[in-house]
Amino acid sequence: MDSFHCRRRGRPVGGSFSEKQDDTERRRRAKEHFFARCQMKKAVMYGAGNIGRGFIGERFSLSGYETAFIDINMTVIDRLNNDHEYPLYITKGAEYQQTAVKNVRGVNGKDVAAVAAEIAACDIMATAVGVNVLPFITEPVAAGIKARFEAGARPLNIIICENKLGADAYLRELIGQKLEGDVLAYFNESVGLVEASIGRMVPATPKEISEKNPLAVCVEEYCTLPVDKDAFKGEIPEIKGMVPFAPFEFYIQRKLFMHNMSHALTAYLGNLKGYTHIWQAATDAQIQIIALRALMESSQALSQIHNVPLPELIDHSEDLLYRFENKLLGDPVSRVGNDTIRKLSPSDRLVGAYNAAVKCGIHPVYIELGIAAALHFAPAGDERSAEVAACAANEGVAVALGKYSNITCKKAVEEITALYDLLSSFDGDTLFLKLQELKHNN
Repeated sequence: MDSFHCRRRGRPVGGSFSEKQDDTERRRRAKEHFFARCQMKKAVMYGAGNIGRGFIGERFSLSGYETAFIDINMTVIDRLNNDHEYPLYITKGAEYQQTAVKNVRGVNGKDVAAVAAEIAACDIMATAVGVNVLPFITEPVAAGIKARFEAGARPLNIIICENKLGADAYLRELIGQKLEGDVLAYFNESVGLVEASIGRMVPATPKEISEKNPLAVCVEEYCTLPVDKDAFKGEIPEIKGMVPFAPFEFYIQRKLFMHNMSHALTAYLGNLKGYTHIWQAATDAQIQIIALRALMESSQALSQIHNVPLPELIDHSEDLLYRFENKLLGDPVSRVGNDTIRKLSPSDRLVGAYNAAVKCGIHPVYIELGIAAALHFAPAGDERSAEVAACAANEGVAVALGKYSNITCKKAVEEITALYDLLSSFDGDTLFLKLQELKHNN
């Protein structure tokens, strides 16, 4: 037979040897996944982003669940359905430890019927989509709850992995608006909305790793998942690293007013000093001191509010600052600080921590400095932060604080304005003298 009949575009009709190997490997993985999923418990992970893949999906996999990731990013969904696993790079000192998260698949988030079917059949569910996206997933979630009710009304627990105080009540209201009658009663009585405190840092995956596999995620070693023990309906599932606590408000506030607050403060000060990555800012001695003192202000407040020993919170503060120095995470300042409209809102990380401290009679000048630094933050492409920065620059700090943070106290506005002005040219010595002056003139 001549070459015309044997070849197509220069390749053998049957495909190259490497192509056959790839196809054989794909079929092997698919076969293994099919038999495995028939035996496994089912988990739904709504959101296949960094937290979904890099933390919660990994926890589900290690706990023996077959995990269905729901997302609208079809590149991710298709690759999950092709590979049924993805690589996880855990930072270990100066190196990565690579592992694989297995028994996973993807579901198109735009296919409401498919999403509903997954929710109806699962044993556990979690969300990690971002606070601003939560309203957009309520329709398919409500459809899933309705389908679950019609299929026998088994209890369901949804672990909420979002940075928002009261995320459980917020999501319950959003979903409840789309249900009625017996289904609404089932939702209120048998569906647990379980808040979680997400402490693991999962930044954007470095380019040299994502180019090898777009599903790859880089994470820090820390993997404890505190959750609200009292919010579960029925039996609490066993998930590796998950630690149920009650009452849970302390852990939510510790995450927001300590971890998120100091992380954002480090980003905003790092931005003013021209740093690109969080690890660079976190290893700057001046920023370290400011971040630690801001953490002391939050620690004192949380110790008073929740009757938690102060040394425990100080240890946590030091651990946070050490973890921020992790160079391998490569976390950009622009990502950690982005969207100051949300991050300067009254109950969020900086202003929420400020309000908690003031309520306890603490003068939080270092947290005020973080707020002032945030008003300068306007990296390219961050329109919401640019809006806040423009308001502060053009209409004044007082207007910006009132509009975005609901800070109207004359003394606080004057102090934050003075710090804002000093930050226009970052002079560490002058800044520390001003902070000491403010601290002692309480």
